[in-house]
Amino acid sequence: MYPFVIFTVTIFLLFTGCSVKYEHKPHISQANLQEVSWEQLPNFEQDNLLKALAVFQKGCTRAQNFENLQKTCEDALESSSPQEFFKSNFTPYLLLGNDGEKEGLITGYYEPILKGSLTKSEKYPYPIYQKPHDIVTIDLSDQYEELAEYRLRGRVIGNRVIPYSSREQIENSEDDALVPICFVEDKVERFFMQIQGSGKVKLEDGTILNVGYAEQNGWPYYAIGRKLIEDGHIPQEDISLQSIKGWLEQNPKRVDEILNLNQSYIFFQKSEKGATGSLGVELVANRNLAVDRKYIPLGFPVFIDTTNPLDNTPIQQLMVAADTGGAIKGEIRADFFFGTGEVAKELAGKMKQKGKLFILIPNIIKDIPNAHNQ
Repeated sequence: MYPFVIFTVTIFLLFTGCSVKYEHKPHISQANLQEVSWEQLPNFEQDNLLKALAVFQKGCTRAQNFENLQKTCEDALESSSPQEFFKSNFTPYLLLGNDGEKEGLITGYYEPILKGSLTKSEKYPYPIYQKPHDIVTIDLSDQYEELAEYRLRGRVIGNRVIPYSSREQIENSEDDALVPICFVEDKVERFFMQIQGSGKVKLEDGTILNVGYAEQNGWPYYAIGRKLIEDGHIPQEDISLQSIKGWLEQNPKRVDEILNLNQSYIFFQKSEKGATGSLGVELVANRNLAVDRKYIPLGFPVFIDTTNPLDNTPIQQLMVAADTGGAIKGEIRADFFFGTGEVAKELAGKMKQKGKLFILIPNIIKDIPNAHNQ
């Protein structure tokens, strides 16, 4: 998949006296993978593996490429010894970047709680829209395998498919296709909820309304923090959800301008469950990750080695890939789900740590793409 990377790594290993073994197996990961021992997963045995096993059991039947996980999943559902299960059924592999780097970016997300109402009012003016009836998704993967990762979204006008409305166009539209689920009081918090992909709306009578991802308008995601850094409003080392929100509160006349830089727009649906990831199961705080599925298949266990953004203490634990995100792209890239509430919001908003990711691949899958042993 990456012959120039393989050649570079091969030369490096030859000169450092290491032996190299390459194996190839499609449809698992496009990343460069390095087999490691269980001892190289820091504090693996000190982790709450019983909790990790329960989260894996919860999602494995819905896993991407389930045929690669089916037998292991069946064994998991019958297992009572988590440590024995993971060590007997999986081999850990360290994800490597294109240039052989071992660390990547770990960010965080959470499930926000917004105040809202089922009816529009001066207090609650901002709609949360359900999926419009006129949005269409075009999937060309059956005809063009190389386009399997791409989906086109738009609307049909006459005999043409045109791009769907951008964020700015949606915000200024009175289109009948835009039907609100409810209304909330804070435009900026609604924006952040779209980035998180799900949330809760607390109505005035105390009722909690769960809203989950339904569709996206097809426009690319743009991180508005980038603009605030480029313009010198917030130093790069201080950028976070909290600092962005603080700047917007201090500059209310520029809120629409800045938010509309991100033309991506998320539509929601009512849900009986809380935050639910792309795997289709309710997310578990501190045990689920959003990943780039080109490199980490959904449903697979992933051991993470990173740090807490508030006190820099280690986060070393086994998690499960259960979600995706428009900003989660790259080999060593993950979004850590912190759960619901203010503590989760504080952690997620400040999480931008370096970290290592180890994917656990079932032993029944013998051939691993671009893998090498030292």
